[in-house]
Amino acid sequence: MNRTGADLALLLLAAYRQLVEDATAELAARGYADIRPVHDFALRAIDAGADTASELGRATAVTKQAAAKTIAVLLERGYAERRTDEQDARRKRLTVTPLGHRMLREGEAVFDGLRAAWANRIGAPELGQLERDLGVLAGDSRISLEHPGWAAGAGE
Repeated sequence: MNRTGADLALLLLAAYRQLVEDATAELAARGYADIRPVHDFALRAIDAGADTASELGRATAVTKQAAAKTIAVLLERGYAERRTDEQDARRKRLTVTPLGHRMLREGEAVFDGLRAAWANRIGAPELGQLERDLGVLAGDSRISLEHPGWAAGAGE
């Protein structure tokens, strides 16, 4: 079967969408119906130090406005909070709340489970090779393999 470049893009998009849909459904089943994977990714970036909308936008490869929208959702739902910077009282920094950390642990478990399901479907060695190949194609500097999805986008 001859596939086109457009077919490759559609396959990657479809696989991503399936992963996101499955993760969203599983997070909802675990009591986080108000969370989307993008919120998980944003919280990971905040936890790693992206404590402003500009920094979160850079970390997740979205506009500052999209990052600000995600931040507003996380603040409203209690997954993140703004705290006064200890070294500059004029500055407010984003931090992940205990609820946010609990959700992150659940998100890790969800994505680990989905990865295991994919490994069962295509084989662990094949999935490992796919991940290595995607790392080469996407470039390791664009995404941290320890925190998959940081550059996946933001919004609700």
